[in-house]
Amino acid sequence: MIQAELMTEIRKWKKESNTFIFAHNYTLPEVQDIADFTGDSLELSIKAKEVKAEKIIFCGVSFMAETAKILSPESKVLHPVPAAGCAMADMATAEKIRQYREKNPDTVIVAYVNTTAAVKAEVDICCTSANAEKIVASIPEDKKILFLPDRNLGRNVMNSLGRKMDLWAGYCPVHDNIRAEMLDEARRLHPQAAVMVHPECAEDVVKNAEYAMSTGAMLRFLPKATEKEFIVGTEEGILHRMRKENPDKIFHPLLPQIVCPDMKKITLEDVLKSLKEEVYEVKLTVEMMDKARKCIENMLAVK
Repeated sequence: MIQAELMTEIRKWKKESNTFIFAHNYTLPEVQDIADFTGDSLELSIKAKEVKAEKIIFCGVSFMAETAKILSPESKVLHPVPAAGCAMADMATAEKIRQYREKNPDTVIVAYVNTTAAVKAEVDICCTSANAEKIVASIPEDKKILFLPDRNLGRNVMNSLGRKMDLWAGYCPVHDNIRAEMLDEARRLHPQAAVMVHPECAEDVVKNAEYAMSTGAMLRFLPKATEKEFIVGTEEGILHRMRKENPDKIFHPLLPQIVCPDMKKITLEDVLKSLKEEVYEVKLTVEMMDKARKCIENMLAVK
């Protein structure tokens, strides 16, 4: 079946089955185009809660589908490719966090939303790349903090706030491979362009860029930006929305390919199969969801 036919078939099936399709900014362009909502992981999870959908197909990696289920427990959440995981999320385990907690009972544990449900159930508060500084700043100065799993995001928050934290040894393999000298080469090729990177990049990359922000913040910033040309240092999937929503601007990937292979695993064929056969459902125990939801609610309560 050709792409246009697949998209037509998906639209028919989702309408007949009262299903909403959510797609992360890093998924394949055609998957983004068929989605009812596109955004970053937390934007989509909150949207899932708001729409109160009977069924949701979540196109992204596994922890994102879990977060959608945690915030929308009454919905049937389907993740078309269960093998689409997240290397960084897997670098923090619930068991290791419990071990840390035993030795450091008074430490406030802050978890990036890029974590599994099991990890969220063990921590005190969640954060996103967009609100990490605000969340850390809300914690009393006399409290010790552990930030997990992303050491790069944690260090960038430390540098910005001047707040010392213990950092987990995790990282995003895609963003961690970006080097400061790559920005210099990109500027040589595109001297009129401003550089924007994701705060999951290393601190020297962030310091060498004009802008460092989450994908959601990038998309909100660009329509108002005075610059007309940008070098983008994050997963290439975001370029599809950037170009679509800002046709008056020029976007260059920092490298020819900055790709998260897991984000690209879900295809239109997978989405259609999930619609027709209702595979694969995200299943979490009520106890797990209730425990994991607390850290997200604590985050949302920070003004």
